[in-house]
Amino acid sequence: MSQPLLDGPILRTLLRLAAPNVMATSMAVLVGLAETFYVGRLGVVPLAALGLVFPFAMLTGMLSAGAMGGGVASAVSRALGAGNDARAQSVALHALLIGTLGGVLYSLLFLAVKAPLFTLLGGRGEVLREALGYAAVLFAGALAVWLFNTLASIIRGTGNMRVPSAALVGAALLQIGLGGALGLGLAGAPRLGMPGVALGQILAQSAGAVALLAYLRSGSGRLRLVLRGTPIRRELFGDILRVGAVACLSPLQSVTTMVLMAGFVAQLGVLPLAGFAIGQRLEFLMTTVAFGFGLASVPMVGMAIGAGRVARARRVAWTAGAVTASLVSVVGVVVALVPDLWVAIFTRDDAVLGYGRQYLRWAGPGFGFFGLGLTLYFASQGAGRMAGPVLAATMRLLVVAAGGSLLLAHGAEPWQLFALAAAAMLMYGGTCALAMKVDRWGAAR
Repeated sequence: MSQPLLDGPILRTLLRLAAPNVMATSMAVLVGLAETFYVGRLGVVPLAALGLVFPFAMLTGMLSAGAMGGGVASAVSRALGAGNDARAQSVALHALLIGTLGGVLYSLLFLAVKAPLFTLLGGRGEVLREALGYAAVLFAGALAVWLFNTLASIIRGTGNMRVPSAALVGAALLQIGLGGALGLGLAGAPRLGMPGVALGQILAQSAGAVALLAYLRSGSGRLRLVLRGTPIRRELFGDILRVGAVACLSPLQSVTTMVLMAGFVAQLGVLPLAGFAIGQRLEFLMTTVAFGFGLASVPMVGMAIGAGRVARARRVAWTAGAVTASLVSVVGVVVALVPDLWVAIFTRDDAVLGYGRQYLRWAGPGFGFFGLGLTLYFASQGAGRMAGPVLAATMRLLVVAAGGSLLLAHGAEPWQLFALAAAAMLMYGGTCALAMKVDRWGAAR
């Protein structure tokens, strides 16, 4: 089963693996739109509360699926590429233990700091109360999210993208149904408000985790998860964490960058912030393409590295990055030229339309660079070489923090902050590409 990933045509194999990933990750956008609609039906106050919690809700998935999940898939695929199926089986159990601990720690941390954190971000009165109620359920169930994404990453490491993608689509559809029913009291369900929307996510992710666990235990795929009789080895924890733990820095930096940029724009008024938020929705949608090809590249790169075929691993990474950059750049350039194709969907307010157009005209051309960097971030996980992508994310954060502070101190216009966002994307993609060119991966294990 691993042979096509090691010997098959790179582009064709990437496209085959990426297609189900793009479909599955796109469902996250649909879920976000559905939950925003549900919360909007509950009122303006819950909608404002959602804005406080959303970055940290997104961080749960970014850490468990994109960062630590990449470390899991990388370790599994490198073991299989080296022809060591027994090691891959042991890695799977160690990954499950890491995912369990990660979910528990995430819950404990954010349940402990949620009140001072949301207060620091500006939550007051009823908005704070709604945010705390929503977060209490969401963060209490973080274990379900971590287990679901960890199990999906184990399967992706074998080169199987269809099973985890099908589970993600099924869980997303279930989440949409349960979130609406429990949040709004539809179909005879109790009307629980925002906590009900959060409960819908936890129940759906739990169901997905149970389904993937059953698949791995059945032995139907390349790898069977054995829960008993497998010795616990520090070295296998290290194999996962030396990629996954370092990779966790990048989503933390990304969320910090998002919060900082939104905060800078918010200081210029509600209307610029609304236009910025509309543009960011498209930016988030474009990341699903990068996630799709990036996740597909992890087992291809990992198996090639495990087999000692470093040159092929690098060709896979560059090919995945080039395809993503090309696709996302086309969209970015089109909306930069004709921004109303996107912004007019969300508002008829002339002022908001103007700021939304302004954001896309500046940031749209940068989408391709951001997509390139994000895809190379995943490919680097497959190789176990994360220093470059983490450095790139650090530089992007510094550009936004220093540039935004300087601009606001000198009476910035909204377009200047939007141009800064584009410059930060270019910095991120360019640094990721330069780092990969310099690091030859020759010492990868």
